[in-house]
Amino acid sequence: MKPQTITAALVGTDAIAEAMRQINPDVVAAYPITPQTAIVETFSQMVADGLVKTHMIAVESEHSALSATVGAASAGARAMTATSAQGLALMWEILYIASGLRLPIVMPNVNRALSAPVNIHCDHGDSMGARDSGWIQLFSENAQEAYDNTIQAVRIAEHPEVKLPVMVLLDGFIISHSIDRLDMTDDASVQSFVGPRNHPIFTLLDAKNPVSVGVMDTLYGYYFEFKRQQEEAMFNALNVIEEVGEEFGEVFGRKYGLVETYGMEGAEQAIIIAGSGAGTIRTVMEEYRAKGVPVGLIKLRSFRPFPAAKLAELLKGVKTAVVLDRSNTFAGKTGGPICIELRSALYDQEKRPQIMNYIYGLGGRDLSVDLADKAIRELGVAARNGVIRQAVDYLGLRE
Repeated sequence: MKPQTITAALVGTDAIAEAMRQINPDVVAAYPITPQTAIVETFSQMVADGLVKTHMIAVESEHSALSATVGAASAGARAMTATSAQGLALMWEILYIASGLRLPIVMPNVNRALSAPVNIHCDHGDSMGARDSGWIQLFSENAQEAYDNTIQAVRIAEHPEVKLPVMVLLDGFIISHSIDRLDMTDDASVQSFVGPRNHPIFTLLDAKNPVSVGVMDTLYGYYFEFKRQQEEAMFNALNVIEEVGEEFGEVFGRKYGLVETYGMEGAEQAIIIAGSGAGTIRTVMEEYRAKGVPVGLIKLRSFRPFPAAKLAELLKGVKTAVVLDRSNTFAGKTGGPICIELRSALYDQEKRPQIMNYIYGLGGRDLSVDLADKAIRELGVAARNGVIRQAVDYLGLRE
């Protein structure tokens, strides 16, 4: 039966909650934190109204939320949670446990700046801080992508060649609390796409095959080998993310990959960005392309795993590129997280562009049309002159 599309106007948090309702996970454990709160508020109401069969656990902290989710997933349940910023930071210890135990947890994270000073608005510092915790990280540009990524994340996480937890990332308030057009798919089609939980080989509740989980592995154990297997799973995820995105496109008409490109055919200049800022860049870029400026856009969807080979292929004909990072590394002006990863990916390539980097939008600072125009204009100057004025700069910083 052909999937049915239901078009609605929803904020991003409701889009996530609707995706969770359609997935109908066995267990959701959560604790509220702005701007994620609306996800679990809406979903808990769905549970109370009998719209899902999920067992909802209200806990006393984000640390407990992920701990309960880890317990449920270890027992063989399809388990989810959600968080933001300080909540993600409070989960820190358990992030590594979830990935180290190879648990296919799905967790939307509504990107928000970390204190201090206290700021409830968007940047990517929270999820970028967790970039080496062993979680797959998928960025969303809008509510539609947040909805679609949440559904795909279940298949990616539970794939037998992956079995890793997935963060679905969406920009706080910009996506989470802004009304957007959303093409939802009927419940039965989503359930069919997601399918039943891939039964784990070992579970805590299999009395006939008892196992130990989270045991001590010190001194002369196999910790090193465990970590190497995790790395292999993350590498496998590169293909799985593309396969699931391709199948999603065949079923629902919206194809996904590791990246999305716009105007990269014959481009001599390129902009690389993740999240909601891609929409602003694309809008301004269209004006430059109409004037014959050979500039293209690469929107990064998968940050973990990092699509190094894909980006190297896309950029081999580009002379100059600028990376826009919505977080900093405090590494002495070596660049933001995406820029550092990209430079490393291109280091051994014979054909590689000069790389500029802008840190932008920290604490919710708006990426205006004027700032996007400035970034593209200065990229063009660097391309014409063959010289980068300043490798790392700050876009929209008050003087």
